[in-house]
Amino acid sequence: MICQRIRVSGVVQGVGFRPFVWRLANELALTGWVRNDSRGVEIEVCGAVAQVNHLLQRLKDDAPPLARIDAVVARETATEHSAEEFVIIESRGGRAVTMIGHDTTVCRDCLSEMFEPAGRRWRYAFTNCTHCGPRYTISRSLPYDRARTSLKPFVLCNKCQSEYRRPDDRRFHAEANCCPKCGPQLTLLNAEGQLQSGDPVAAALKLLREGKIVAIKGLGGFHLACDARNPAAVAILRERKQREEKPFAVMLASPPSAASFVQMGVGEPGLLSLPERPVILLKKRNSCDEALPGVAPGLAWLGVMLPSTPLQYLLFHEAAGRPAGLGWIDLTQDLALVMTSANPGGEPLVIDNQEALLRLSGIADAFLMHERDIVTRCDDSVVRIAPGGVQFIRRARGYTPRAIKLPHAGPPVLAVGGWFKNTVCVTRGDEAFVSQHIGDLDNAAACSFFEESIGQLLKFLQVSPEIVAHDLHPDFHSTRFAADFARQRGIRALGVQHHHAHAASVLAEHGVQAPVIALALDGVGLGTDGGAWGGELLRVDGVGFERLGHLVPLALPGGDRAAREPWRMAAAVLHQLGRGNEIAQRFAGQHAAPTVAQMLERDINCPQTSSLGRVFDAAAGLLGVRSVMAFEGQAAMLLEGLAERYGDILPFDHGWRIENGCLDLLPLFAVLADEKDAKRGAAIFHATLIAALADWVHAVTPGDGTVVGNGGCFLNQILARGLRSRLGAHGLHLLEARRLPPNDGGLSLGQAWIASQHLVKRKK
Repeated sequence: MICQRIRVSGVVQGVGFRPFVWRLANELALTGWVRNDSRGVEIEVCGAVAQVNHLLQRLKDDAPPLARIDAVVARETATEHSAEEFVIIESRGGRAVTMIGHDTTVCRDCLSEMFEPAGRRWRYAFTNCTHCGPRYTISRSLPYDRARTSLKPFVLCNKCQSEYRRPDDRRFHAEANCCPKCGPQLTLLNAEGQLQSGDPVAAALKLLREGKIVAIKGLGGFHLACDARNPAAVAILRERKQREEKPFAVMLASPPSAASFVQMGVGEPGLLSLPERPVILLKKRNSCDEALPGVAPGLAWLGVMLPSTPLQYLLFHEAAGRPAGLGWIDLTQDLALVMTSANPGGEPLVIDNQEALLRLSGIADAFLMHERDIVTRCDDSVVRIAPGGVQFIRRARGYTPRAIKLPHAGPPVLAVGGWFKNTVCVTRGDEAFVSQHIGDLDNAAACSFFEESIGQLLKFLQVSPEIVAHDLHPDFHSTRFAADFARQRGIRALGVQHHHAHAASVLAEHGVQAPVIALALDGVGLGTDGGAWGGELLRVDGVGFERLGHLVPLALPGGDRAAREPWRMAAAVLHQLGRGNEIAQRFAGQHAAPTVAQMLERDINCPQTSSLGRVFDAAAGLLGVRSVMAFEGQAAMLLEGLAERYGDILPFDHGWRIENGCLDLLPLFAVLADEKDAKRGAAIFHATLIAALADWVHAVTPGDGTVVGNGGCFLNQILARGLRSRLGAHGLHLLEARRLPPNDGGLSLGQAWIASQHLVKRKK
């Protein structure tokens, strides 16, 4: 007989780990106890040596599906435990070295209860258990107990208390457990905030079918919903939200319900059903735009998501006629809902009931809400299909606050990201915790959310950073915050070059510490020379990097305005080709065209950029795809969609030049300038660009090896797919971001990894 004290670390709170340990210990006839504490889960167990060893092995092998085991460490205790049973004891606080779990969709067991007419949770919108439901968005602090969540005000009824205390129940120590008798309730309010009578779900569905906009409270914030099949409703939502053309996501009941709108390859229906429930970009069918007019205009992909919360399922259940059981879910359902984040004017997501009535006034016709507070804003994650799984476009609900393992441990670091698509990162030991998507720091509310997110991460992780990393750009709110944060705490603020951080983000994620060649391709980032970089070939070696080459610069006529108006970039190309006399006539619809031609001729307010993002804009402008963008990246997305529809084409011979490490695409632009077929031109552009980039990299790295690829341009599937193939033919492996977006949403991890290496290097 032995008695051991066991420490289990990782994501082990809020995932049913203590009841799992209880059942396992009783099955093995062991005595002792288990509890949550600030470091994870602690166990004291006594019994036969073989049984204790068996428990240790099964803690790793049979852990609950939502758990992530980082380590199981056991040591013999000084005295044997004298208890005759195994029990769950009260949690203990202290300095946190664990983290709360992520939110996950309602499980099928809970759905079965919701759709059982005779059951006590029939159509109850807050049904959950230890295997599903909210965690991160309802938690105020660690350890994860009901008293530290937004369920604290709801006292368990006798039946729910019995479930909570009964070890053989799947709600044993389910901290968010509740039922219609003791839990939160749904309400429907009209646009003036007045309570509406009748069943809230049925009334909300009726409004949606009448073409109304309904604000619906979700896990991490409110959604604005409308009937996706109703073009008038979609148009009204666009007008009220001031979202002219940016695509909306559509929520459908199940993969079979999505099949009439999108094409799904092998494994893609399963990805739609991921428990994290991200929005997944899938290729449209030809009939999609006719069936869902105005939802994703001009694009080749549709963002599709399945219901995540019980409330969302209830809307589809109501539309199906309230059937019993689960069979209806897997049948094709007619209801299709636009589900877009309730964040007017690019501000942070709305999470509070009163906040919703105020900020969504004039947008929503009704509010379907409840009194369970959302503690943490967390938008929907957005992904697209990639080799071996998914690629993040936006990482948020369902995935944060999962840790990313670093190659080695280091002192705690705070990294504050950039301006666009901001995230922040805090490291603790050998783990990096990247926040949910915060967004562009271009308004006061977003900047407040940014600071709120930093405070929350530091509170959860209970660390005091020894260094704060930021972008080189001095005018970013994140940079100014970093300087103030460092000054107030007497620590160092470290500026990290934008594209160096892009490359380091991939290296940190994959645990690569050897020097590598990196291809950093994006819209813009401040270079070490003060210029606007964005098409960079780097050699990265830990805390340092060398700029080996870059795209031959293009002029930005009008500065930042050129980044929003592709016709200006096309004009810059025409000028570079010696065809500046064509600008005024070619872009006659733009009143500023003659002025821009003169600006280029005289080199007035025409800063240079090596950005590949602006190369995409120039191609779109030359081909007449888009003159002025309604949202960031629109021209490139439309160009990609045209190329996808056209199909494969050979690259244009002699479409590029490489001189002194710089890649010149002017020969390709000369072809595009005379191309009359936009689809064909888009295909030629992509094929030639891929060949040119691969040739450029191969010229620097002729042998076998790894090339890091990162930056927002790697969200282009054609580009990423083509580079994988072309580089592979040269014996080179393209290493890409997988656990974070390749765009600026991953910058904070790269900044944190570089800063951590700075600290480790200095302390040596």
